[in-house]
Amino acid sequence: MFGCIVAGRLVQTDAQQIAEDKFVFNLPDYESINHVVVFMLGTVPFPVGMGGSVYISYPDSSGMPVWQLLGFITNEKPSAIFKISGLTSGVGSQHPFGAMTIPQMPSVAQIGISVEPQEQLAQQTPVASAAPSTLDAFTQFTQKMLESFYNYATSFTVSQMQMTPNPSELFIPASVVLKWYEIFQRRLSQNPNFWKT
Repeated sequence: MFGCIVAGRLVQTDAQQIAEDKFVFNLPDYESINHVVVFMLGTVPFPVGMGGSVYISYPDSSGMPVWQLLGFITNEKPSAIFKISGLTSGVGSQHPFGAMTIPQMPSVAQIGISVEPQEQLAQQTPVASAAPSTLDAFTQFTQKMLESFYNYATSFTVSQMQMTPNPSELFIPASVVLKWYEIFQRRLSQNPNFWKT
């Protein structure tokens, strides 16, 4: 019913069914994983009005499992990417796997999927840092970097009257920096990946 992908590893479709509505994938060497993709195989849909909460569990310093809600999948949203690097410093959250004894080794994390009503899914709050990186975040960073450069460069502006002649020094008019900034921002808004070509 479910699959799981970690970059550089084989696709996992062998989820252990630990209860009628609960499934678990093992993720060995979880410390080296940045993102995980959880998806429906397309062979068995969720019952009408149901979806799957996606959790991650990793052992804390005492070896006890710590569960955190990553998000959810449904028939309408059959796959999701989650950022899991850095979650081990977090605190566990309420989860449906608490009463179950699921064997877990020290360097193995687990992805748990719990089939639940969609109304319940909508009321749950995933751990904030599990959201995958987005292009919007990159675009925001780039715009902040451009603004910072422009502000820094223009903080050194002097009028032509204030300039001290120095034959070894080159000067760039502030209007040139401003024009570059405007062109770069326009190109970034048209195609955030233009710089890759």
